[in-house]
Amino acid sequence: MNLPPKVTERAFARLAEINETGDVRPLRVAVAGGGCSGFQYDIRLDRAEADDLVLEGAGQKVVVDPVSLPYLAGATIDFADELIGARFVIENPNASSSCGCGTSFSI
Repeated sequence: MNLPPKVTERAFARLAEINETGDVRPLRVAVAGGGCSGFQYDIRLDRAEADDLVLEGAGQKVVVDPVSLPYLAGATIDFADELIGARFVIENPNASSSCGCGTSFSI
C-alpha cells in the first residue's frame, strides 16, 4: 500500500488564513497531464467529492482525487513564502525530474 500524501502544519495554517476571508473550501491537489515535464500540479480551492481522500488539520481540509493519488503517494504538501512568491509546494518522491518553477514533473 502506498503512503498517502502528508500536509504540513504551515500549509494548513495558510489555508486557514485564506478561508478566513470567505467561503470555506478545501484545497484540491490534483495531477494532470501537461506542463513542460509531462505532468503538472493543479492546486485550487474546490469542493470535496465523495471519492476524494480527505486530509484534515487545523480545521481545514486538503482533498486528493483517486486518479491523482498514486502520483502523490508519499508526497508532502507545504506552503512556501519566498522572495519569488508565496505558494503551495509539493515535495514528491515519485517525481524523477521537475521544472524550475516546481509545478511540472515527470515520473
